[in-house]
Amino acid sequence: MKKIRVGLFGFGKTGKLVAGELLQDERFELKWVVKRTKKRGECFASRLLGHETKTGAIHAVDRIGPRFFASHPVDVLVDFSSAQGYRGYVAAADAGVRIITAISKYGAEDLAVLKAMAKKTAVLVSPNITLGINFLLVASQVLLKIAPHADVEIVEEHFRQKPETSGTALKIAQVLGLEKTKHVNSIRVGGIVGRHEVVFGLPNQTIRLVHESISRAAFGQGAIFGALWLADKGPGLYAMEQIVADKMSRNIPIF
Repeated sequence: MKKIRVGLFGFGKTGKLVAGELLQDERFELKWVVKRTKKRGECFASRLLGHETKTGAIHAVDRIGPRFFASHPVDVLVDFSSAQGYRGYVAAADAGVRIITAISKYGAEDLAVLKAMAKKTAVLVSPNITLGINFLLVASQVLLKIAPHADVEIVEEHFRQKPETSGTALKIAQVLGLEKTKHVNSIRVGGIVGRHEVVFGLPNQTIRLVHESISRAAFGQGAIFGALWLADKGPGLYAMEQIVADKMSRNIPIF
């Protein structure tokens, strides 16, 4: 089977774990990594992550254009950089490279650019690309349809240093039609990677749907899941929960 060639944008804490997952999966070939910092720029992601092979050449640049994609072709670009990271790879759409962006928060202007890119290539946008959280999104919507008059609250827990409200929690509120300022409750303690809970209050009973990230490596598995699904898709804007819902409705295996 032909391997899916991947380019990774962003090599921070999460990006490194995503790279590790890609390097261990025989269905993928990590061709290159783009990061902004110049430190250890002439190196390979595989070597930095303890592998003996020279895979995933690291390019310390701010932007990659048509020439880069021509000389370093990939099938999918996976973005784990920042909310402004897409500005560094807008040429990917013209090169026909499929895009997976796993950024937690985008503004209206950012989404407009991604939608324009989606007219030329397949773009998967997900504020939380883990498989579990997207199953939670779908299951929550199903439950709300069954019990539309339930009281609903969202609780998100993260590590102490995370200052902003979880983009994932805001996404859950959005798809459930809840006011973000009233129904999202944040907790910051210790070193929690990420925990999201949707609480449904009904007469004489409470239903809780919970997802907890044990390791950021779960984002890598989500990216793999998304890349496999996106491999034969044409131009368009896609969301992870749509993929999960599609597989559930048609009883399609996840991997």
